[in-house]
Amino acid sequence: MAFCPLDYRYGCQDFKHIWSELGRHERQLEVERALIWAHWQLGRVTETDYNAVAAIANPEDVTKERVSEIEAETRHDIMALTKAMAEAAGDAGWCIHLGATSNDIVDTAVGLQLRDSMVLLREQLCRLISVCADVAERERDTVMLGRTHGQAAVPITFGLKAAVWLDELRRQLIRLDEASPRIAVGKFLGAVGTGAAQGEHARELQRLILTHLGLGVPLATTQVVGRDRYVEYVSWLANVATTCEKVLQEIRNLQRSELAEAGEGFDVKKQVGSSTMAHKKNPIKSENASGLARIVRSFIIPTYENALLWHERDLANSSSERFTLSHASALCEDVMAKTADVLSNMWVDRERCLANIHSQRGLVMAEKVMIELVDHGMPRDEAHEVLRAASFEAVEKKEELIDVCSRTPAIAAAFSPDDLERMFDPMNHVGVAGEIVDECVELARQAVQ
Repeated sequence: MAFCPLDYRYGCQDFKHIWSELGRHERQLEVERALIWAHWQLGRVTETDYNAVAAIANPEDVTKERVSEIEAETRHDIMALTKAMAEAAGDAGWCIHLGATSNDIVDTAVGLQLRDSMVLLREQLCRLISVCADVAERERDTVMLGRTHGQAAVPITFGLKAAVWLDELRRQLIRLDEASPRIAVGKFLGAVGTGAAQGEHARELQRLILTHLGLGVPLATTQVVGRDRYVEYVSWLANVATTCEKVLQEIRNLQRSELAEAGEGFDVKKQVGSSTMAHKKNPIKSENASGLARIVRSFIIPTYENALLWHERDLANSSSERFTLSHASALCEDVMAKTADVLSNMWVDRERCLANIHSQRGLVMAEKVMIELVDHGMPRDEAHEVLRAASFEAVEKKEELIDVCSRTPAIAAAFSPDDLERMFDPMNHVGVAGEIVDECVELARQAVQ
């Protein structure tokens, strides 16, 4: 019976396999094999012995089931693994786990899981960036209300709104590429990090093992890889999940019935919004992913606490990390995938965007008129007060601001009716938004190529 929602509801199978019991087992076998390979390179193990170990270092010859049987007796997972490998390797079993401590295997296997996870996370992030770039490009000149403090501010374009998301996503990609070499590392210097059990060539042995596995080589460790690396990784996951929720929250807000400017796609032929309110088209995927993003962020605190181990190590982090690293990784990938799906199928109602601007009776163009007055020689403070008074009068009398402006002496003396009509065109007050969109799109597309 499936218990965890990750088993039956969230995340992709390829990603979850990395962090599954079998995925962990496969990578630990790979690490044990690489250890013997490195000993062979240094002349401590024969090629024949290495080949014998390499031949059985797979989950078909050393099954997870057999390891579990032995672990039930020994109550030690890595000792169970090495005994199962020795059984399968026959005479070559003497060299298995030679000079290693359990956590050399555990943390190095986790390094492989992190490496493989970051490959898939990067692919998903690049897909999301590409989709967001398409949105920014398509909606480059779609004028809509900009809002601050939940109130109408001045015009913005949907393209600029998407470009802000896009540039943030590009920064997340840069962060991942910079952090990956620090995160995907292993360690192989024994019980307290001295390398005593590995002999005089301990550092070379560690280098051979880790480079052979495609992992980074740390300078100094205790019995464990420094958990600052895991803190950086989970912090990145939380950061990306927050970016995604930021995007999804905005889409959910814009889909509110009273705004209806943009929203999540809805399959009108099959999809149901509510069991009782037949008219509903809820942004369910955005809400789903937003909730999962919050779970990803929740793993930050235990990840920091797992970095606080006694002396050269204790085991207080182990059980916790089986949740933090696996669940945060799988859920972050799921959040990115769903965000990409939402953006791919998002609708934008350009007419509604303009209608919502016009519903403000020109108030959102007060800044434009004020700036024009300043350009005509009026002091900025005075111009601000003129427009403030005109705006409040328009609100009080439920009039269009342009009509109030046209009969305000200070404004009427400076501008013709045609001038005012031009100033109250929202397209004339979006500044360099288009240029920003173009540059964000160009940089994003270069980043994912």
